[in-house]
Amino acid sequence: MTRFLNPSGVVKPFSKYSQVAEVPGNCRWVHISGQVGATAEGKLLEGFEEQARQTWHNIIGCLDAVDMDVGDIVKVNHFLTRASDVAASREIRDEMLDGHTPTSTLLVVAALAHPALLVEIEVIAAKPESGRSAKAAAAEKAPATEAPPKSKSKR
Repeated sequence: MTRFLNPSGVVKPFSKYSQVAEVPGNCRWVHISGQVGATAEGKLLEGFEEQARQTWHNIIGCLDAVDMDVGDIVKVNHFLTRASDVAASREIRDEMLDGHTPTSTLLVVAALAHPALLVEIEVIAAKPESGRSAKAAAAEKAPATEAPPKSKSKR
């Protein structure tokens, strides 16, 4: 289980995040590319709040695809194009993380890859391994079959 902490002697977080995430060695790691406020159909939403919420929905969709959820997030990097959106970004992050406090970095940048983008968020997640490899789990589910005979052809 990942341990999140805020050590004494280090500045307290400015919002709801942790200064340290200690991940055990038996975890699988997932790195999610920067997500933006576009729908699956490619429609870029307008306004910061709409883009930020869609960005988090995209992140959750990526986590779902690898059998993880927001509780598995270890690190979040936020990129905003306007400092005036920092408070809204923190509020939406806190809502979407539902009390989870991974490590977090927030940067205000001059621009993102497209001029209409107001937010981009990348995530790193870790989840303890089940103790079995995916290959072993698949083999247990597959019906037993005999190996085909080896060919005796000469080359």
